[in-house]
Amino acid sequence: MGAVTSPSRTTLDGPARPTPAADRRCRSCGASLRRTFVDLGMSPLCESFLPADRLDEMEPFYPLDVRICEACLLVQLPAYVGSAEIFGEYAYFSSFSDSWVRHAGRYVEAMVERYELGSDSFVIEAASNDGYLLLHVVARGIRALGIEPAANVARAAVERGVPTVVEFLGESSAARIVAAHGRADLVAANNVFAHVPDVNDFSRGLAVLLKPAGTLTIEIPHLVRLIENNQFDTIYHEHFSYYTLLTAERILADAGLRVVDVEELPTHGGSLRLFAAHVADDRPVEASVAALRERERAGGYHDLSGYGGFAERVAATKRDLLEFLIDARRSGARIAGYGAPGKGNTLLNYCGIRTDLLEFTVDRNPYKHGRYTPGTHIPILPPGALAERRPDFILILPWNLRREILEQLDYARGWGARFVVPIPRLEVIA
Repeated sequence: MGAVTSPSRTTLDGPARPTPAADRRCRSCGASLRRTFVDLGMSPLCESFLPADRLDEMEPFYPLDVRICEACLLVQLPAYVGSAEIFGEYAYFSSFSDSWVRHAGRYVEAMVERYELGSDSFVIEAASNDGYLLLHVVARGIRALGIEPAANVARAAVERGVPTVVEFLGESSAARIVAAHGRADLVAANNVFAHVPDVNDFSRGLAVLLKPAGTLTIEIPHLVRLIENNQFDTIYHEHFSYYTLLTAERILADAGLRVVDVEELPTHGGSLRLFAAHVADDRPVEASVAALRERERAGGYHDLSGYGGFAERVAATKRDLLEFLIDARRSGARIAGYGAPGKGNTLLNYCGIRTDLLEFTVDRNPYKHGRYTPGTHIPILPPGALAERRPDFILILPWNLRREILEQLDYARGWGARFVVPIPRLEVIA
């Protein structure tokens, strides 16, 4: 009997390697996923922060082997772990970022003005987290409903006065919600599109929630910015897909929705805000859509040519950061972290950074205090630990909030601390 062989897998950069015998299929179009975009090795779930009594237990690691579909160009991570396991109990609470709450407030203000929302309007947010956005809606006397799959986070929203149902959004759950609450004038799906393994069903659910003349807004990190600014740490198991305008348009079109406007935002290192409507809605498409589509095409993102070279830039970043940390420790410097975001855990695990290089990190979220980072087991302390221990360097893990964090940590300059930002390239700030 002959040997069993696996089909080959092609990388965009470097030699081909074998792929698991189970054929991976594109979550959007169903084509075989034969090309690797970037391979970040093995990593635990990025929000699975460990209490002290679980540090000696077995910890599951899963591949961070990101593929690109040669048929529809969707960049994606196979769903090694189901969304129920990831989001059933979740550690991320949006309200602990002041800048993110301000961003949500500006969004609500803009949507109220643009679409003349008032007391007779209805706003739904998919993946509403702890009510950080809908609080601004409720404060204006506008009826609101959050849809949030993580029960612990949904409870926090309800306690703050934001009506919330605990559901994973899809076509069938959307129908139940509409039967109980009606359709919405505005549906917000901000920074959730990437978190959905069955994005086709999720998009159909968004369409069900939306009134015939309603507007859907979707905020997504822009894959072009991820590539061009080396933002590899935004890749983790909770992010199943990574979007260009082209790939997002294709998925929405299959759900009967069309993009009518797009804005480029600075959030998360560079995001898109898509405005979509039902295909039967005859409102005109703004020039911004064609303009961005053409820029993506010119950059090579409408074929495979724009996706090469990324993996080597990622590897170079790893080498630079490790060289800095090792040299600093050899010189006797003490290094701590600021923040315990999901992206930070991708960085720490990919680079193999543990307590020999990073003594501890701090975070404003009390849920994480006394816990440890997944995989690397770095202790997470309250922010006051920085002033108590006075490290020489502070590694800013949520680099997308660097301005806000540098303002918060200005006091650390009093003892001569310097700040390290790893992305898009290593930067040390006095």
